[in-house]
Amino acid sequence: MDKQELGAFLRSRRERLKPQDVGLPSGPRRRTPGLRREEAAVLAHISTEYYVRIEQGRAPRPSSEVLVGIAGALRLTDAETDHLHLLAGTAPARARLHRRDVRPSILALLERLPQTAGFVTSAAFEVLAWNDLAAALMEDFAQLAPEDRNLARRAFLGPQRAGAALYGISDAAEFRRQAVMKLRTTLARYPADPAVTGLVEELRNAGPDFARLWERHDVQPSPMLTKTFRHPAVGEITVDCDALALTDRDQHLVLYSAPPGSRDADALALLQVLGAQAGATLR
Repeated sequence: MDKQELGAFLRSRRERLKPQDVGLPSGPRRRTPGLRREEAAVLAHISTEYYVRIEQGRAPRPSSEVLVGIAGALRLTDAETDHLHLLAGTAPARARLHRRDVRPSILALLERLPQTAGFVTSAAFEVLAWNDLAAALMEDFAQLAPEDRNLARRAFLGPQRAGAALYGISDAAEFRRQAVMKLRTTLARYPADPAVTGLVEELRNAGPDFARLWERHDVQPSPMLTKTFRHPAVGEITVDCDALALTDRDQHLVLYSAPPGSRDADALALLQVLGAQAGATLR
């Protein structure tokens, strides 16, 4: 149980709600945003004193029934409720370290994908495996040290951090926001993994961008359906994005493709011929 993170998460969810969101009158002017603690406690069917102790990190582990009541009171989504149970230590136990070994069948699949850029990421955004088209579209990961293959580190600390786009993508700001949300849930799953805790600490200390997003305590990422790359060799390419969860290893297989016969599919086919050096001047 991470008492301090649990309290901070509950506080952030409580402060985002308005009384009218939960069927309460707004009443006189409020000194602080969101619901009052006593209002959250009433809605969760627990005492105000107990709820305050939970938020302040002074209470023992809440029962599952209490957590269900709090989740309902604060209108938590399914993802937020899962995160609440992780922080409270009532979720199923996971391995101490996140996995970096990729299944051989997935490695073989990457090589067989026709005109599709594919790569596998770990729970901590490390690029673990990739095919030739992914290297041509993004960068040749084989030329990088393992620590430099981390997409979250690249997004916040890379050479294009100051206002420019990550690999020329059109939604770099949204990618950064979602990376922070996913890293927060990863940290809750692997609180004793030095690779995860070290990455989060590094990014929090690196500048205000990550720290600002981290303090929002958001854990509900939305799917990215398309992405536009501005590639130095072939220009703009808009691809469909599919991220398939490899649940047994807590990894994702990310696929970038384009409709057959489209200009974007032709651009991917050209990149397949040009190879990983096509974008070397930009990287």
